[in-house]
Parts: sequence; structure tokens; C-alpha cells
Amino acid sequence: MDNQEAEEIPSEDPVDSDNINMTEFSDEILLNILKFVPTHDVVLSVRRVCKKFANLCLDKSLVSTVRLTRDYQASDDKVKQMIREIASQIQVLNMSSCYWLSGPTVDQMSKCKSLVKLDLSGCRLTSLRLSKILSCLRALRSLAVDISHGFDSSQLSSESKATLSHVTELKQTLHTPSYGVVPCCTSLERLLLYFEIHDFTREGTMVSCQLMVGQSSVPHYQSLRIFYSRLAPGYVNQVVMRLYLTVFSMRIPQNLRAFVISIPGNFPESGAAAKNLLEGMSQNVALEALQLPKTWVDGSCLPHILKLSTPSYLNFSRCLVFGNQLIHRMVHDGKDLKSLVSLNLSGCVHCLLRDCSRKAEDDIDCDTVETLVNACPNIRHLNLSAAHHHSPSHSGSHLCTILSKLKHLRSLALPVCTVSEDGKSSDQSPSNSLQPVAKTAVTLGLIKSARIGVQTYSPRNSSDQLGRDLPNSSFKVLLDSASLLEELELIGSSFSSSMPRNEPAIRKELPPCMRARQVGDEDMACVGCLGLLQRLTLAQLPGIVNGAGLVHVGLKCQELQVLSLANLGMLKKVTYMPSLIETLKHCKQLKDLRLEQPYISANSQFFQALSHCLSLQRLCIISRHGTFQPDAVMSFMASCRDVIMCHMFMGETLVACKNLQQALLQSFQEERPALNVIIYPLLHEGLANVIRDAPLVHLEEITLFKSRVAEDPPRLWW
Repeated sequence: MDNQEAEEIPSEDPVDSDNINMTEFSDEILLNILKFVPTHDVVLSVRRVCKKFANLCLDKSLVSTVRLTRDYQASDDKVKQMIREIASQIQVLNMSSCYWLSGPTVDQMSKCKSLVKLDLSGCRLTSLRLSKILSCLRALRSLAVDISHGFDSSQLSSESKATLSHVTELKQTLHTPSYGVVPCCTSLERLLLYFEIHDFTREGTMVSCQLMVGQSSVPHYQSLRIFYSRLAPGYVNQVVMRLYLTVFSMRIPQNLRAFVISIPGNFPESGAAAKNLLEGMSQNVALEALQLPKTWVDGSCLPHILKLSTPSYLNFSRCLVFGNQLIHRMVHDGKDLKSLVSLNLSGCVHCLLRDCSRKAEDDIDCDTVETLVNACPNIRHLNLSAAHHHSPSHSGSHLCTILSKLKHLRSLALPVCTVSEDGKSSDQSPSNSLQPVAKTAVTLGLIKSARIGVQTYSPRNSSDQLGRDLPNSSFKVLLDSASLLEELELIGSSFSSSMPRNEPAIRKELPPCMRARQVGDEDMACVGCLGLLQRLTLAQLPGIVNGAGLVHVGLKCQELQVLSLANLGMLKKVTYMPSLIETLKHCKQLKDLRLEQPYISANSQFFQALSHCLSLQRLCIISRHGTFQPDAVMSFMASCRDVIMCHMFMGETLVACKNLQQALLQSFQEERPALNVIIYPLLHEGLANVIRDAPLVHLEEITLFKSRVAEDPPRLWW
């Protein structure tokens, strides 16, 4: 709303008896409504509507906490003006991943002298800028920052170091080998470290792992309660992380409650630090959250793990040494696991088998699953992906049926082969009694490509038919019982994204599990019973034929915000595209869409359907040999004005990709300050350098594929 026009609205207008005037609402109701309005709009626009709003919009409940993260309409001018208006009243300011804001705008944070919590991760920050800001924030107790190339701790003033000495919570993202501000934070209770250091510079030289001598005085974490570290792939990240861990070789903090090291691949044992840590854990029975590198976890550490008294988060992802011994010993030793709310067993191929000597593809031990479910009835987040968990056909029990006893699930990740029914054999064709979305759909999967044309059915009638045709499978029993589920991942046990983080694109997919071929459109339609579902990931489901189950999901899951689809059906025939086009027309709340599959044709029909997703903010398409129509992309971006991220890695030429990227930026960047566009050939040798320039928030959350269920402890950061 224009400010001048807003000021001309009189506060004494007569009220039409047939209409509702918001000024008649109580202050309490109005405050609850205004909490959903971005703070800069409340301060700069709503406050000028009338006299009542002028006072109400400055209420402490509205302006003491300001969240600019994901507020993609927050331009430099709006943020600067908002800070001038309410700087003295802001106590909590979250600017995480506001990568589009300029350095001078970030400088304005020094005016918010009452700040207690400040998150500047992902913002443009230099040593001098950080020093200036911290020098003015004497009350600061929580800080999140990035440590980028050129950071020099010697440029921090004595005043800024005094502020850091009182900080109790620090989240630090490292883009260069450094201790950052950790040596200055002598009162830390919560330390979160994210290692995002590349092994090589853009020129191809190896990055030095040697840290500055003056930064070696890292505090001993005497008061530390939470230690969390997550590493991106790379040798340098491991070396620098090992330097941070040397502190634990001296003494384990007495009040430590969470110790989490999340790392891809192997992480060699860090000498005295690892040994002392495991011994210290056996004495610290109050540890609530635990994740160790998989190379640290073996039979010798089991006694230490089993002494945890009330664990709430356990992550043993990719640990291969345990059969069912971990689960059975924790239960049989009298361990109370009712406090456990998050469990990650992703990639633990033996965790549900009788012993480690059996093959990973063998049938699971249902007694082990029963033991787990009975011991952990309050689990809310469970990840069993990246493994084969096959229910035995002779036992009468199915993994999904056993998991249906978990009534508090909020997020769940399963391998696709888990869903397959006992009675089906792997050589059977997937069941597809669901009605096709168009007459041409009956030919989908044949050599002749499907023609995308006018739909010949009523979506509502089709939805009713789908509901009547759904089988009473074990998977449906699980979903019916998990009525509170907000996030579901079904990922093929051998699925690997075509675009890894720091390597060239993968050119060939691994074959799916044979049992996964039994999971078809009817099973996907069962997902439609999840009325609260917000995030859905489907990857490597070869049994999908016409994708009719997706339409049912789009019609029924009206809260769906994130949809990720990868390698469905036949890889060279995107046979589910007509159904996806129909599905998108019903996804009114969808914010993120990720598609990964060879031979995708991002044509005008696709983008016209995508234009119905008026809430869409981020789009990512990854497709070997895929094509796009530039005019369709431009029209889509013009109609969906909230889209601020468009990543497309396909099979077009470099010239075509650069032309489209430039056209998008020239046309829309001025009105969308946060716009991030990357159009690039997937198989081009320069892909890695292009990826490293993308905002980390987009890479982590949508562009790079990974399982996110039970990835981190709940409430890790404010």
C-alpha cells in the first residue's frame, strides 16, 4: 500500500452495518493477525492506516522480534527505513540467508543496541563490519555469522571482543580455514559449526589447512552444553574440524548435553580427542543428543552409548557394524527410551536384521522392529532410508504395519522397497487400476510418446474414483495411523542424485531394488490421506506408470508446501508428466518444487500448469538431456511474482542457458531483490564452479538432494 494513500484514509469513517471493519476488533485479535504480516510492512504501511493501528503496530509483541529470513520482499530501502523507525525496540533479529541485502544495509544493525539475539548467517559480512556491529551491541548473547575469505580476527576491536566474551550461543559457518570468533567467546553454552570450505580455489590450487598462530587459543568450552558440527564433503573440512576437536582431548565439559558430528564419508579417528570423548561420554550419563562419525562407531563404543540416560536424539546414519545388537542391548539393559523423539538409522543396512552376517537385501527381523517400536513409543522423527528393509512374506507381519503403532510421527523416511506388499512377486507388473488422467495415458510407457492435450475427465470425479480404488495395504494402514505426519520421504535404496556437491554430474543411475518395482500409482495415491502433509519426497519409483496417484495427492494434501520428485517410472519416458501437470493445478500452497529426471521437457504446458502455484518461491529442475522453452520460462516468471529462485540444469547448450539466465535477471531482478537464477548445462565441466556461487540456503534446502528427516536434533537453533 502506498504510504501517502494510506495516510489519507480517515479513522472516523462511518461503518457500514453489513461490512466488518477491522478497527472494531479487539487489540488482542488484531495483534494476533498482525503477527503474520512482515514486520517492515507493519511498521512502514499498516501503521499509517489509522490512529488505532499507529499505536498498535508498535506493540512490543510485534517489533521486539524481527524475522527477515525468507522475507524475499525485504529490500535494502525497506530494511533501512524499518531500522530507523524501531531500532531501539528490536531484541531478536533474524537475517539468516538474506544474501541479497547490501553491506551498508547490514551496517545498520549496529543501531539496534538492545539486541540480545542476532543471526547474520548468509549475509555480506567482513571483519571490520562485524567489529563495528558488535562494538555497539553490549547486550548480545546469541550470534550467527559467516567466516568468509579474508576474515582477520586481529581487526576485531576490544569493544567487539568484550561483546563476544558474553555470547553464550554461537553459530558459525566457515568458508575458509579459521577459528573465526570462537577464541573470543569464552562463555559459550551452545556452539554450532558448519564447515563449507572448498578443497581447491577457483584457480585450481589446494587450500591451505594451516590456521593462524594467533587463533590457537581456543577456549576449553567449560560451560558448553551443545556442540554441533556439520561438514560438507572435502578433505580440508575434515582437517579443520579435527583442530576444533583437539580441545576435547583435554576435558569433556561437565554439562554437555548434545554432541553431534555430521559428516559425509569416512572421518578417521582423531586420536586422543575421540578416545577421551568416548570415555567422557560414559561418565556423562545426561547426554541427550548424539551423533558420531561412522568410523568412530563400532562394538567398543556400545557400552559408552548405552549409558545415556534419557536420549532424545540419536543418529547412527551409515553405521554398518550393528546388527540388531544396538536396539536389543539398549532395551535389554533396561534403557528407558520413552524420551527418544528423533532416530536416524539411514544407511544402516543391518539395523533391522538378525545379525551382521546376513546380506543387506535379506528379510528384516520383525522382532527387532517390534522391540524398537515398543521401546520408543514417542518417536516423532524416524529415518530408515538408504537401506533394504524387506518384510518377510511368510511371517504375516509387515514393517509398515508394525510402524503404524507409532502414533506421534511428524516426519518419516522409508526406502521404497519397504512399502512393497508381501503377496507380490518381483516379476509382477505394478498394480495400476487407477484411472488415467487422459485418454492418451493408456499408451504411456510405449515407444510412442504421450500427447499432452485437453483433459477428458473431471478432477473431482477422478479423485472419488481414486478413493474407492485404494487397496487396504500395509502402507495405507501406516499412513492412516500417522494422521499427524507433516513430512514423508520415499527414496529408492540405491538412489543417488545426478548432481553431487563438489563433483561432476553422475551420468548413469544405479538399478533400483527389485521389490521397489511393485510400488505403483495406487500406493502413491494412499499418500492423499495425509491431510497435514507439508513436505513430500518421492525418488526412484520405477513402478509408477501414469502418475495418477500424484493427482490424488494434489487434490487431498492442501497443505503441501514442498514437493521433490526424482526418477519416477521409466527414465527415458517421463510418463507421469500429464498427471504432474494436473497435480500442479491444485497445489495452491506449494512453495518449493524440485524435479530430477532425464529427458524432461519443460515446455509451455508444464509452465502453464506451474503458473497455478501462486505461492511458489523456488524451482529446481535437474535433467540430463532435458530441454526447456525460453518463452515459456519467461511467461511463467512474469505470472508467478513470488518466485525468487530458478535453478535449471539440463541438456541445452551453454549459449542457450546463458541467454535465458541473462534475460531472466534483466527482466525481474529489479523488482525481486532476492532473485537467484542459475541456468546451466548439467554435464558441463564448469558446473562445480557455478554451484559454489549459489546461495548456501538454496543449495542445502532444494538444489542438492538428501534425506532431511531426523537430520538434526529438534530445536537446534532459535
